[in-house]
Amino acid sequence: MVLAECICATAFAVELMRALSGNDLSWAYVFEWPVFGGYAVYMWHKLLTNERTEIPDESTRVETRPDDPDLVAWNAYLAEVHASDQAKEPSKRFDQRT
Repeated sequence: MVLAECICATAFAVELMRALSGNDLSWAYVFEWPVFGGYAVYMWHKLLTNERTEIPDESTRVETRPDDPDLVAWNAYLAEVHASDQAKEPSKRFDQRT
């Protein structure tokens, strides 16, 4: 957080000096860097206060019908893929880099 604010403040000062010396394009950056700094503070505060979506408990979960043929077919496919992946040697699995 401190690093982000230092970068934004430094960039603001540099762009302000460039804008005052006659670079018209730098005026856009003069206003942009404080916005970035404010956004960093906002996100930091949001993460600290844990405003993320809560995990629903068991009572709010959507019930699915176990007799749904598409769901049964999909679950069978996933089980087949999982079984074939587990049968391979660890060195031949896709998720490991060699």
